[in-house]
Amino acid sequence: MIGTQSAPIKRPRRWLKWGVELAIVLALIFGVRAWQQRTLIVGEAPSFNEIGLQGEEVSLAAYRGQPLLLHFWASWCPICEIEQGSINKVLAQGWPMVTVAYSSGEAEEVKRYMERKGISNWVTIVDNDGELARQYGVIGVPTSYILDNEGSVGFREVGPSTSWGLRLRLWWTETFS
Repeated sequence: MIGTQSAPIKRPRRWLKWGVELAIVLALIFGVRAWQQRTLIVGEAPSFNEIGLQGEEVSLAAYRGQPLLLHFWASWCPICEIEQGSINKVLAQGWPMVTVAYSSGEAEEVKRYMERKGISNWVTIVDNDGELARQYGVIGVPTSYILDNEGSVGFREVGPSTSWGLRLRLWWTETFS
């Protein structure tokens, strides 16, 4: 049998296998994200009038006309602690921000925690009883909302976020709302 060749064996292309694996991983990631965000509000953000840690009045209405980062965190949350640098960078870029210390103790305890961590420039509301978090559907921290110029939810996220990711969402909200 000189000169006969057997037909080449067809193997699935490697890129097809990788594509299927990537699709499965992405589906899992988006599924988990959707499950984490299932309780978060959409539409108009609930208004509030609270007293901040520095004794100032903090109201959602005061931030109308500009995008706002509303960030829920807790002193007992290790992910929140890791994310503090990202939050500081967002604030350093001049974006308006209100943080909510969720179930982290009374005001004096939160002040001491923030002093230990070198956080002095955050506008912070203490939500020790979790009432504000309930209004926003927050069941886990960190949770971030980007509110648009009119106080409606533009973006929402549970879990850590990068400073560039938050700044991009703020820029997008400012530019396209």
